[in-house]
Amino acid sequence: MSMIGPEVAIKPEQFHLDPKFEGTLQQQIQHLVSQGVLSGRFLPNERMPSSRKLASWLGVSRITVTLAYAELVANDYLTSRGRSGYFVSDSAPPPPMINVADKEQQEAVSWQGMITTRFSYRSSLVRPSDWREYPFPFIYGQPDARLFDHDNWRRCALEALGRKNFESMTADPYEQDDPKLIEYIVRNILPRRGISAQQDEILITMGAQNALWLCAQVLLNNGRVAAIENPCYPGLRDILDQTSCQIDQVNVDENGLPPDNIPKDTQVVFTTASHQCPTNTTMPLDRRRALLSRSVEDGFVIVEDDYEFEMAFQKAPTPALKSLDRAGTVVYVGSFSKSLFPGLRLGYIVAAKPLIREARALRALVLRHPPGHIQRTTAYFLSLGYHDAMVNRMGQAYRRRRSVMDKAIRDYGLQIASGGNHGGSSFWMRAPERVNTSELAITLRRSGVVIDQGRAFFDRSDDNHCYYRLAYSSIPSARIPEGIGRIAEAMR
Repeated sequence: MSMIGPEVAIKPEQFHLDPKFEGTLQQQIQHLVSQGVLSGRFLPNERMPSSRKLASWLGVSRITVTLAYAELVANDYLTSRGRSGYFVSDSAPPPPMINVADKEQQEAVSWQGMITTRFSYRSSLVRPSDWREYPFPFIYGQPDARLFDHDNWRRCALEALGRKNFESMTADPYEQDDPKLIEYIVRNILPRRGISAQQDEILITMGAQNALWLCAQVLLNNGRVAAIENPCYPGLRDILDQTSCQIDQVNVDENGLPPDNIPKDTQVVFTTASHQCPTNTTMPLDRRRALLSRSVEDGFVIVEDDYEFEMAFQKAPTPALKSLDRAGTVVYVGSFSKSLFPGLRLGYIVAAKPLIREARALRALVLRHPPGHIQRTTAYFLSLGYHDAMVNRMGQAYRRRRSVMDKAIRDYGLQIASGGNHGGSSFWMRAPERVNTSELAITLRRSGVVIDQGRAFFDRSDDNHCYYRLAYSSIPSARIPEGIGRIAEAMR
């Protein structure tokens, strides 16, 4: 037991609330105390500030502090001694032991020479980490918390944690996925895209990024050729770089990827046929059939990234390229990032059984399977109808925002480079020739505006700074006109 007596007291002034903390005030107070104990700053038998003094110092209600202290007692960080108050518990979790000698030895390693492969270079979009603090965030792919069905998601999460799900959720299924989630995808999600598949032709992934990585690792090596759209999703280039394959850029036009321009020696083609990233164009039916014919004639595989199909609120979405596939040459990649939230990191691959078998084995080497609780919660949220209802609400909100943004863009004389007529959540824009959109993006931050510069979507050898993207998924309609006006003013 520590010899520190009750006369040693922790001062209220040692506690400071963080306005950016993601949680309640009670949870933040619990966090501050537990971290003080785990870091060794608060020692066993030291007396905590009284609930009255700490509440006064932090500017919160006394009951908030009292409830936080009670929870900390339940978790054995604190102990209550009647009228004497609260003290750091003798049996509180101890601070981690740090071996100074080991630390010094690690610092002696020459990491620049030790690392054999570099992954830190990336062509991803440059965004401020605190973009939520900006009043005009035209940021793509980020959720609007006001549109999310928090209550029903919480109910589904609690249901997934219930006793009847405990064994299936907590056991290690090795390489297998949640059967409820797979069944819903087979019977409900895929038929909406015109796709028919068996359960052993589906693999759950940690989002579309993980799905694309698995496909690239299984299908490509340094002797093979991959064709990608230009411009395209920046992360795809980084994924393909790791395979050491040859990458051929195929420029898209107003109808997406031109099949005739795909090189003859291509083994794998990556496309966003239904909603081209980032131009939002939709590949017409005749071009889709031509692409499928080329894949059969030349023997290449098509990886179809069918992101954002749920956001087709302008008119019915075009059936997936996979729905027209009779020869089995299409690998379909889907995701719940846009219709639920990107932090979920849940997607899936639909493909021939041999590819799924190898992708499953590769996934097992890295992460075995996505977390069971996440899979089961998502399965409940989907099967109970909450997902469809929420997508409908999101579509209505996005339709209003798109209308407001379209009018503001035209009122201020900005130029839309291209745009799909199905919906989505963004506009692909072109700036005047004299405007460098990479510099514009930095300038606009001083005005509280965040945009996606277009340079990252193009081939690295193409110094293209003419384009930018404006999304409306994370900005309310009322702020859109003023934000567009600030963009126009910065351009002038």
